[in-house]
Amino acid sequence: MTNATATDRKPTGLFAGVDVAKDKLDLKLTGDRPVVTVCNDAAGIATLVEIFRAAPPTLIVVEATGGLERPLLDALLEAGLAVARVNPGQVRHFARALGLLAKTDGIDAGVLEHYARLLSPRILQKRPQKHAELEALVTCRRQLLHVRTEQSNRLGQTRSDPARQAIEAVLTTLGEQVDSLDAQIHKLIESDDDLGDVDKLLRSVPGVGPVLSSTLLCEMAELGTLDRRQAASLLGVAPFNRDSGRFKGKRATRGGRASVRGVMYMSAVCAIRHNPILRSFAQRLRAAGKLPKVVIVAAMRKLVSILNAMVRDNLSWEQLDLVKKYNLSNVAAHTA
Repeated sequence: MTNATATDRKPTGLFAGVDVAKDKLDLKLTGDRPVVTVCNDAAGIATLVEIFRAAPPTLIVVEATGGLERPLLDALLEAGLAVARVNPGQVRHFARALGLLAKTDGIDAGVLEHYARLLSPRILQKRPQKHAELEALVTCRRQLLHVRTEQSNRLGQTRSDPARQAIEAVLTTLGEQVDSLDAQIHKLIESDDDLGDVDKLLRSVPGVGPVLSSTLLCEMAELGTLDRRQAASLLGVAPFNRDSGRFKGKRATRGGRASVRGVMYMSAVCAIRHNPILRSFAQRLRAAGKLPKVVIVAAMRKLVSILNAMVRDNLSWEQLDLVKKYNLSNVAAHTA
């Protein structure tokens, strides 16, 4: 038996990296091909799609760029091409590992091509139109709440009556818009059988309201397809080790989807008070001397594992309680 060389282990096939900017798109394909630059508009995206259709890559990698990448991703998915959206922080660390300290759009496109070829990130799935619309509504609602919080803080620090009246008018408008978005989100979920069914399961849990449910539906759509450890890691509440040799560091949570985690935090605080399972769970942790923030994060991890099991097994809260009581399945093991 002979050992494979490094060259033998290199992935074969055509891979592509696309760096997205506001005004242009830079494409780098495997090999010595030069970087292709097009405008970041409908015509430029159509040009890239035609290039890919002529020679379909094994995988196309696009960096998340605050939503600027969304039209390109939608076009690539519509064309049936394999595409992945990756975290820009991870790509930057990958570039440093390759020894690439310089940064230009062309270099970034080449780094993304290397990333696609060597790391094979998860391929995106085409989303139904209503799922994409729900994500837009939930994102807009979150942004308006952020602005409302900023204006509320300014109101408390403002002494001028005309300035206070102007801020109060803005707050009134923001409140009306948030209420309107809530109604639209509710209507959209009810109009879709798949979204509506999962929404009913999630909201049957004490402590889970419409905001958390709609956030999970659009920003954590993998719920029900993961194990409890993967669900906790995706949310960003899984504790990671920090050990080296004889040193045993304190485990800490990191990463995950911050927008979902913020909503889950408030729901966990509510569930600790009103959900019998999480209330007794939190009481045990407090009795063991755990800090309040540790208790809340552990409750978040417990809650997301319960929700994941419910969606996976298509069980409401009442059904889950009966299953665990009479030990009718392995749900209890997946939520422990």
